[in-house]
Amino acid sequence: MTDTPKDRLTGFIARHGTIVMFLLIVLVFGTQAPNFLGPDNLANIIKQASFIGIAAIGMVFVLLTAGIDLSVGSVMYLGPLIAGFAMRDFGVGVAGGLLVAVAAGAIMGAINAFLIVYLRIIPFIVTLSTLFFFRGFGAWLTSSRQFDFPDEIRAFGLSSVMGIPTPILFFVAIAAIAHVVLSRTTFGRQVYAIGNDPAAAEKAGISTGRVKAGVYIICSTLAALSGFILIAQIGRLDTGFGEGREFDVIAAAVLGGASLFGGIGTAFSAVIGATMIQAVKTGLVFTGVSLYLQPMLQGLIIFVAVFLDSFRASQLEMLQRRFIRPL
Repeated sequence: MTDTPKDRLTGFIARHGTIVMFLLIVLVFGTQAPNFLGPDNLANIIKQASFIGIAAIGMVFVLLTAGIDLSVGSVMYLGPLIAGFAMRDFGVGVAGGLLVAVAAGAIMGAINAFLIVYLRIIPFIVTLSTLFFFRGFGAWLTSSRQFDFPDEIRAFGLSSVMGIPTPILFFVAIAAIAHVVLSRTTFGRQVYAIGNDPAAAEKAGISTGRVKAGVYIICSTLAALSGFILIAQIGRLDTGFGEGREFDVIAAAVLGGASLFGGIGTAFSAVIGATMIQAVKTGLVFTGVSLYLQPMLQGLIIFVAVFLDSFRASQLEMLQRRFIRPL
């Protein structure tokens, strides 16, 4: 069967709709506010998108298995907080604090993994519960007071290498490593296999429990890392830090092309999605949109992301049935 121009257009939109949407957003804001396309502003957008993007890369791993992690905002808060105590009370440097934050994130991910994989509790329920538990634990540690980090952490957060801000370097490095893991390793192929058909993956001999546990640990580890990178630019932390960020993270992953139904997405999905969300936020400021309307528009973006995800999944499924061979 030969494909028609309409079929080719539908297939292109289903596969590359995210890129088209991103370019349209940049074009619209660029025409409304020429300074929006300035090199300094574009670099600032990527820098501000870096911490959400890093967490969204971890979320892509979870979404690929058709899971969900609602606790990432609290992990962003608790991981850096524990690192801050280690830096203040035990004298570990910035590098040591970063390792402590990452280790704390991995432990929190392991808690989620144990409850989901071994106790077989629904991921939504588990991560909703740990969202409150992790944040409550952090509030107990600080007695709900603001926590100030040592001065050297701001020097790290505001540093650059060859003119490239450190947060962007971390963002690029994490995205590259995640891409290699998902596209070039056995673990990555198993993640996709579980997302596409968990029963078939298990019959093929894949340890689905081990892989699922791995993706939740990766997700929380990267969430804690992203929180530490943002704290390094601020230098202080309060109990509201990271609150609600789980929605930005999920939206970034889905906007970039990761599917809520599993099996579809790449590490670069999160890069595109996080940059797109930050571009929208910055564009709304440049064009003078009321601060009161911005949350409504962000909610609309999340709705559009879910709608496009559903459309993409249905169209790709229809095209695969029509042409037999996978696209």
